[in-house]
Amino acid sequence: MNSGALSVPAPVVQLRARIVAWWRALAPRERQGAWLALALVAIAGGWFIAVQPALRTLNTAPAAIDKLDAELQQMQLLATESRALRAAPPVAPATAAAALQAAAARLGAKAKLVQQGDRATLSLTAVDGEALRSLLAEVRSTARARPIEAQLVRSKDGYDGTLVLAVGGPA
Repeated sequence: MNSGALSVPAPVVQLRARIVAWWRALAPRERQGAWLALALVAIAGGWFIAVQPALRTLNTAPAAIDKLDAELQQMQLLATESRALRAAPPVAPATAAAALQAAAARLGAKAKLVQQGDRATLSLTAVDGEALRSLLAEVRSTARARPIEAQLVRSKDGYDGTLVLAVGGPA
């Protein structure tokens, strides 16, 4: 044997010899049936490995693209809002304090505001999510206050907890 050639193990050679002998022993019609079965297995394998996943991707891609486009539009809207807030002129401390008081007053007994310098602590009791969202949007735009710490717990009536807001400084 050539030392550079690959050697095939003896059991593999014997198995191949048995398969060739079995194949030659088959009648022509049986060989045709075996080829047909092999072709069907190959076609099914190609379908399940290559075609079906590609078709599934083609079917789900438009919905995924629409979802990603909606997320992109939302992010662009938030980026525009952020740029607008950064470009807005600073608010005087007295004006910011008055805006915070007015926003907290809209929630009535559900909110208690305590201001200390450039920080304001807002204690909330049973505030629903939409009211909390509008409160945060209002204090961000009118008082240029932004939340720096939030300890909120969701209860059956809404949110309970505290918000610490930074007033003034960069928006």
